[in-house]
Amino acid sequence: MKKNCCICGTVKNCGPFLDKVFENIIKIGEIFDEYKILIFYDKSTDRSLERLKFWKNKLPNMEYYYNKASLSKFRTHNLAKARNYLVNYVKSHNNKFPFFIMMDMDDVNIKPCHPEVLSSYLDRTDWDGLSFNTLPQYYDIWALSKDPFTFSYNHFPDNSKFHIIIRNYIDNLLKNLPSDKLLPCISSFNGFSIYRTEKFLNSMYDGTPRPNLLSKHLLDKHKEIMKSNIIYKKYPTVDGRFEDCEHRAFHILAIQRHQAQIRISPKILFR
Repeated sequence: MKKNCCICGTVKNCGPFLDKVFENIIKIGEIFDEYKILIFYDKSTDRSLERLKFWKNKLPNMEYYYNKASLSKFRTHNLAKARNYLVNYVKSHNNKFPFFIMMDMDDVNIKPCHPEVLSSYLDRTDWDGLSFNTLPQYYDIWALSKDPFTFSYNHFPDNSKFHIIIRNYIDNLLKNLPSDKLLPCISSFNGFSIYRTEKFLNSMYDGTPRPNLLSKHLLDKHKEIMKSNIIYKKYPTVDGRFEDCEHRAFHILAIQRHQAQIRISPKILFR
């Protein structure tokens, strides 16, 4: 089977970063036999659309969808809708794309890309969803579910304190992991993940809190460490009463329905 890949991204007010991100996408695409770029665009107040049009004219294998439907006031709900649109396209062409990539289109992925890092994993069978470490530290703690921290840190008191604790925890795990090994987890994104399509055909992104997807054992363990029950609190940048990172549900459903192996590489793809 050919190693074809659909590289997916969501865009809203990413204008200053898109040129460098697309340059990196092209480098990544070259490690596959064939690749397609698919973008979901929400109306922006910067030059995002102008840059998308530029790259669409330059890249015949690129498409973007202009979402003109009303947006939710909750960012994670909009992201879930956008990512589900992209994944549904991949699912409808799953015989064509054995791999798909979901990546952020902002400053996270503008550092020089080293596609040979990604290429080295394509023939390995010890992962189904694979994300990568970042410098200077692993940053995406919201999307992370790693025993014993399996639910969102935003749904417990002292979220700022535990953000640091969890970040240091995952940093230490990755730092001490042999470079040829992968770190098992329940959920990880970190701005870029590659997936084996067949393992995610029955998964959906969901930007609402879904503690019901985790076992009572795991939740109780997390509560014990936090010395608290789950809380639903509104913060300045996220409303924890209605929002959670959309990646968590996507990964948990793949584990439950297809025994997907979600892994983190200690290697750096963008540096």
